[in-house]
Amino acid sequence: MTEPCEVLAWDSSFFGFSIARVTSDRLTAERMREIDSWCAANRVRCLYFLSRPDDPLTTRLAEDHGFHLVDVRLTLRRSGASSPAGTVRPARPEDIPMLQSIAAESYQDSRFYYDPNFPRPLCASLYETWIRLSCEGFADAVLLAESEGAAAGYISCHLREAKIGLLGVGGRARGAGVGATLVEQAVAWFHARGVREVFVVTQGRNVAAQRLYQRCGFLTHSLQLWYHKWYPSGE
Repeated sequence: MTEPCEVLAWDSSFFGFSIARVTSDRLTAERMREIDSWCAANRVRCLYFLSRPDDPLTTRLAEDHGFHLVDVRLTLRRSGASSPAGTVRPARPEDIPMLQSIAAESYQDSRFYYDPNFPRPLCASLYETWIRLSCEGFADAVLLAESEGAAAGYISCHLREAKIGLLGVGGRARGAGVGATLVEQAVAWFHARGVREVFVVTQGRNVAAQRLYQRCGFLTHSLQLWYHKWYPSGE
């Protein structure tokens, strides 16, 4: 029988307290008791739970046992090739500070910003760190769009998962088609490497991102629910 939860070492180190996630997408009364017991033994402060949306028992147990809904996780999929307009280039090390400044202001629809228990400066730093690590090899490619000689936006690509990771567009470049250019160029990047289906994840509350991906030919693939549960710190 698998453990009911797993500790997330990177998240715990970054935020400075123990973070874990539930290892299944369903709850039962017995499983809920195992989860709470495991979290107490492992001194977990915050527990993530990615739930399927179609099991009424799981939803009821989550609500009755202190989980709070923080995000609707929407996965979209696109099949087929791309004929991209506009130009992009691979991000270079010297681009990272500018990309971090875009990242710091681009993800306020995420579950971390939505959950008031996460300090806002750390939420911004999370995405600054994420794009830096993506440029340093966490992603297989980070593509950059420029405007007037400066970075206007970026998109990261993960080949093994056939997935777009982070997409960010600077405030001054929004509404100018930069996002669509980046998405189409990313799809072309995957297609050139033999990938015929590309996936991307966004938030249910991020309607602007959904519309962008839909305009670029992505369709809804799946929907899941993100919950957070906070345990007393014991301090």
